[in-house]
Order: sequence, then structure tokens, then C-alpha cells
Amino acid sequence: MSDITRLRAFVVDTARLLQAETDTETAEAAILAYLKPKLEDLIRHDDWLPEAHATTTNSRYRQYLLYADPLDRFSIVSFVWGPGQGTPIHDHRVWGLVGVLRGEEISVSYERHADGSLRGTAPERLKAGQVAAVSPGIGDIHAISNGLPDASSISIHVYGGNIGRIRRAVYDAETGATSDFISGYSNDTVPNLWPGHEP
Repeated sequence: MSDITRLRAFVVDTARLLQAETDTETAEAAILAYLKPKLEDLIRHDDWLPEAHATTTNSRYRQYLLYADPLDRFSIVSFVWGPGQGTPIHDHRVWGLVGVLRGEEISVSYERHADGSLRGTAPERLKAGQVAAVSPGIGDIHAISNGLPDASSISIHVYGGNIGRIRRAVYDAETGATSDFISGYSNDTVPNLWPGHEP
């Protein structure tokens, strides 16, 4: 049985921070600095993610909603990657943190050049326990793939909005052309963070 209390504590910490943070000029940097060690602590333990939100399919990666703030200030998602699975080049439009819970991920960030094309930077390999940040201010366009050729990987993502509802874009690297998308979620239900008893 998963110890969902770890996730609940992270949700409470995040909600309290966002309620207190009112300076929009410095909010993003402060939020990322505060939440990064909290996410590192969460993914240091592998006893809390419900199995229903840790499964993959052969066809494509899965994006499971774990929690969505009722005011759309943040969301927490588990991404489950089968061997060979990855995302297209995409953006987020909000701040985000990506922490690897199991396995490894390869992240390639992209920069736009004068001709409109996108050029990838050196791939960054994130291993279990590591956290990376994205945002429009520090770099928001990337692609992620499973870093393991023969096993699944799982990462926990925290975003500054309800990421499954945000209109975002996928990019063509050669032309820089974009196509809008709204990702939605893979699950039909979300974990009960307040089950009425401690596990």
C-alpha cells in the first residue's frame, strides 16, 4: 500500500507557499528555490505513488494527474515512460519542476535562432532523485524521453497551473512552426489524499 501522506504533505507545502507568495516580480525564482528541495525529498522515497498512476502502455507515455489545485495555481503529475517513449518538442507556458522518481530521463532543451528554427542543446540525463526546472523565464521548450532502453521510468512534475488544461504548443525543429495542444490526463480518477485514516 502506498504511503500517500508524503504526497499530501507536498501538496500542503506548495499550497501554503503559493498563498503567501504575492510579489510577482520575484515569485517564480522564490517558488522554484523553495519547492526544489521539497520535490527532491518527495522523490527520495519510493513508497507513496499509487500503482494505478505508475503504469505505462506500449503505445505512448502516460500523464497521470495526482493533484490539481482548485484555483489552478499548481498541479502535480506523474509521467510514466515505457522503453523508447518520449515527448515531441513542446513548451509549458508556466514554471515547472521535473523530478525523477524511478529510472532515468533524457531532457533536451531547445533555443530559437534568428531564422526561426530550433536548435537542441546537449542532452541532460536526469537520474532518480534529480530535479530540473523549466519556465518561460529560464527556458521553456524541451523534449523528454525515457533514458532506459529496457525498463520504464517515472518522473513527478509540478507546474504553476493545471498543466492538463493549459493551451500549449509543440514545435517543428526545422521551421520553428508550432501546433497548439491541450494535453489532458491519462487517468479517470485521482488519488484520495485524505482517506480518513493513516495507512
